[in-house]
Amino acid sequence: MSYLSSCFPFFAAILKRVLNQSSSLDLAFQALADPSRRAMIALLARGPASVSDLARPFAMSLPAVMQHLAVLEGAGVVRSEKVGRVRTCRIDPQALGQVEAWISAQRTEWERRLDRLGAYLDEQTSKGDGNG
Repeated sequence: MSYLSSCFPFFAAILKRVLNQSSSLDLAFQALADPSRRAMIALLARGPASVSDLARPFAMSLPAVMQHLAVLEGAGVVRSEKVGRVRTCRIDPQALGQVEAWISAQRTEWERRLDRLGAYLDEQTSKGDGNG
């Protein structure tokens, strides 16, 4: 038996644990992946709203809306509180700020890479102009 095959169960267990531990950023992206949930976020961007107010524009049952809100709340993107019989939802700006920061960092990195590529291509073009 090779070293790798004897260690495989150990590495498989670590990989399984890592994959099962979703970060808050992963959960936020999973929650925002659905168009209905993004539409709910857009409504909540105007201000807090009750579940029934959020459900009104959608052609889905109230339990389906509540499921979507549970996903958003589970991801930390939305917070809710119940006062009497009314559950009011609001955006958690910190969770969306985390998503925005990640996207901004990715944009900055890709802009840096594209700038380097542009400089390289300019250099190659100017070298080619001198040889012709």
